[in-house]
Amino acid sequence: MMYEKQMLLKAIQKYDFALYDLNLYLDTHPHSKEALQLFQKYKMMKQNTEDRYIKKYGPLTAQQSASNTPWNWVEGPWPWERSAN
Repeated sequence: MMYEKQMLLKAIQKYDFALYDLNLYLDTHPHSKEALQLFQKYKMMKQNTEDRYIKKYGPLTAQQSASNTPWNWVEGPWPWERSAN
């Protein structure tokens, strides 16, 4: 179980990096269809991976929290704490 959690977090980080890099590229090459297609592909892959993570382990950000009352975002462990990984 812990292995899957770590793999999902690593995948999210990889997609974030790729999206950031493609974002920078698209800033200077806004008409690149290939880069835009890659951006959309990685955006979808990241969203799917985040959805899987959230369903199994809870939100990564406060904006992903589905609770209204009580506010459960502060219930630990936080994603970056050792006990969460």
